[in-house]
Amino acid sequence: MTKADIVERIYEKVGFSKKEATDVVESIFEIIKAHLERGEKIKISGFGNFVLNTKRPRKGRNPQTGEEIVISGRRVLSFKPSPVLKKAINPL
Repeated sequence: MTKADIVERIYEKVGFSKKEATDVVESIFEIIKAHLERGEKIKISGFGNFVLNTKRPRKGRNPQTGEEIVISGRRVLSFKPSPVLKKAINPL
């Protein structure tokens, strides 16, 4: 599913114009992005959590030359689905 698909579904279900549906989707994504940039956790009840984890710098190796390099630290985004979403995906 793409962003355009989400806009189309909102257009069909809610009755917004396509421009309004696009603005809603863009606004939601901008809000989520801004909170994640600040390092905040995003919890969407019944859907799941978006969590930022920090990885420390570590030693690695260039596979072509075998030369040791340092892989810089970075933040990694992970998603943990809620039990409601898990149940919907994997019904008993």
